[in-house]
Amino acid sequence: MDIKICADPFDPWQEIQSHQHSANNMAGKFGATSIFIGTMRDFNEGDDVKGMTLEHYPGMTEKQLEKIVAEAVRQWPVIDALVVHRVGDILPNDPIVLVAVWTSHRGDAFDASRYIMEALKSRAPFWKKELLKSQAERWLEKNTDGYS
Repeated sequence: MDIKICADPFDPWQEIQSHQHSANNMAGKFGATSIFIGTMRDFNEGDDVKGMTLEHYPGMTEKQLEKIVAEAVRQWPVIDALVVHRVGDILPNDPIVLVAVWTSHRGDAFDASRYIMEALKSRAPFWKKELLKSQAERWLEKNTDGYS
């Protein structure tokens, strides 16, 4: 299991390939990989958005993400998981979050990755400030509901 918080842009596909390559103990053990990649939109709440600053609580954020992944491991037979989350200044189309889960079967991979992503959005200590095209700035009070 690996949790990464990064201030620099990341390539989700390279992160997955690198993680899977370095985890030699997984070879031949998994039959499914579920991958979620969240990117920044250029719109929110009816407004055009040109950028965002994403802040976090160092140390606490990683511990909360570790707890969320551990909860998923208790509920599903997860072989491995990778969570990468971006912080700092982000532009539209930039990847913000990657959740990858390896399991023996697809249902478990889908369910565990969705659980991790939804728990991350509702419980991990991240704060978003949007820069609108109108030059106004606003802090987001809540995340969108992933089940809508």
